[in-house]
Amino acid sequence: MSQQTASQAPITLFADLSQPADVDTQALDWVPSPMAGVERRMIERDGGEVARATSLVRYAAGSRFSAHRHDMGEEYLVLSGTFSDNDGDFPEGAYVRNPPGSSHAPHTDDGCVILVKLRQMPEDENRTVHVDTKTAPFEPAGSPGYERQVLFSSDYEQVAIERFQPGVSVEAHAEGGEEFYVLEGALSYGGTLYGKGAWVRRAAGQEQPMASPDGCRVWVKRGHLGSA
Repeated sequence: MSQQTASQAPITLFADLSQPADVDTQALDWVPSPMAGVERRMIERDGGEVARATSLVRYAAGSRFSAHRHDMGEEYLVLSGTFSDNDGDFPEGAYVRNPPGSSHAPHTDDGCVILVKLRQMPEDENRTVHVDTKTAPFEPAGSPGYERQVLFSSDYEQVAIERFQPGVSVEAHAEGGEEFYVLEGALSYGGTLYGKGAWVRRAAGQEQPMASPDGCRVWVKRGHLGSA
């Protein structure tokens, strides 16, 4: 089925996690959701309206989504605007993890865009995580000019924002697969340059060296795609 369809019929989109996936999210159309004023750019998806999914979601000013439960968890990063729910207001730069069994009724006053991952947590995860990435510190990540802001760390995955100064290059991370979303600038990954809005996924053993000619900032998740 085409990713341009707003149907609740099952959609299979980059659902085989063992295969490489590359998406220029800025080239995707916005697809209406079942709720007025809420649209999605589908990045990866396996299922119907309830699905294992990674998406960009855009809320128009004054829009809301009906109350719902996340049986297998929800994780999101606010890319612009302010996203609100029962737990409060989350402005641009907020990173949130809501564990399996959590529920909320999302809305926004002024509009927002979020990068969201659904149904991708183990059943026993029980931590709610709120991080303000605008103020959280960066730490050296092993090479001069390469820094990491840790958002979440466990024995099954690590989530961070990584910052590359111009000209920095690092070896491949052999850490159980990785995916990243370019927030600013451009990242060279295995010799291919990915600009703002690019989403890339590689399973364990497929990880590539990373570099940035002019500097960049990326959201990255590692360790969640098996072992080499």
